[in-house]
Amino acid sequence: MSQCNDLQPSPARPAGTRPTQPARVRLARRCLLGMTLAWGAAALLPAQAESPQGGLPQTGLQRTRLQAGMHLIDAQLALTNPQRSLGLMWRQQMPANEGMLFVFEQPAVQCFWMKNTLLPLTAAFVADDGTIINLADMQPRSEANHCSTQPVRFVLEMQQGWFAKRGIQAGFKLGGAPFRPGQP
Repeated sequence: MSQCNDLQPSPARPAGTRPTQPARVRLARRCLLGMTLAWGAAALLPAQAESPQGGLPQTGLQRTRLQAGMHLIDAQLALTNPQRSLGLMWRQQMPANEGMLFVFEQPAVQCFWMKNTLLPLTAAFVADDGTIINLADMQPRSEANHCSTQPVRFVLEMQQGWFAKRGIQAGFKLGGAPFRPGQP
């Protein structure tokens, strides 16, 4: 940055001669470009500080197919702590029959919030056999906790209203490989 401060007025030149300042002009342009890039990078820092992926949704997760009666669900699997922590944050859209199944090692009371989640979601807290224990509608960017009423290993997040539109409520049993005995 000190080079930007070194721009001095040019010495007097004879009348009718062309200014020959290409180095000075290049230096001024570099300084301006550097300041613009620094400002742009600073504007991005808050979003990157909140997300391990710089504010981008995670992609490329394993998937599984679940059944809710006659309805099929294409569920991404959040199997690790980093995958579960990021979840569906930063998503701006999601197909109607797609969701995310959070899989935990041990049954426990699971609580979710929506701090950096942009879409309204419904969380289904699901027992090992696929039975929905309870449902919770969750609002975007909310820090309110939504918890299972019993210890569970699975939480399925879908677009808000997906379960209600299909008449699916607590006590309904989901099908699929994760809910079969001996599955992780």
